Amino acid sequence: MVGKGGVTDAVIAEAECQLAANELIKGKVLESAMLDPREVSDAICAATGADGVQVVGTKFVLYKHSDQEKKESGARSGKKKNPVKAGIRARRQALKKQREARNEYFRNAAVQAAIEKRKARMEEND
Repeated sequence: MVGKGGVTDAVIAEAECQLAANELIKGKVLESAMLDPREVSDAICAATGADGVQVVGTKFVLYKHSDQEKKESGARSGKKKNPVKAGIRARRQALKKQREARNEYFRNAAVQAAIEKRKARMEEND
């Protein structure tokens, strides 16, 4: 909330903290403030490097992409892996290999049966 004091250092610090944690924040400008919501939104955006998404009435919405999310996704792709997902993935791969082997067996059996059938017809015709 922005009140009589306007956009102070405390408001900017809190906005930066909330943007780092949530990426998207909503603020309100009190009627007693001397600034209009668009001016407040622009001032906070300039100070924090955020983008102004929307200003409606006395409320405004700001967005800033979080670097913390990048770090967390980088950590996920690193050394730590979910053992449950790894087990599921391994079982699925094993089942896929079994299906492929079974399909190959039946494909070869069908080809052999067709060859034998053709040989039998050829012998009958002779």
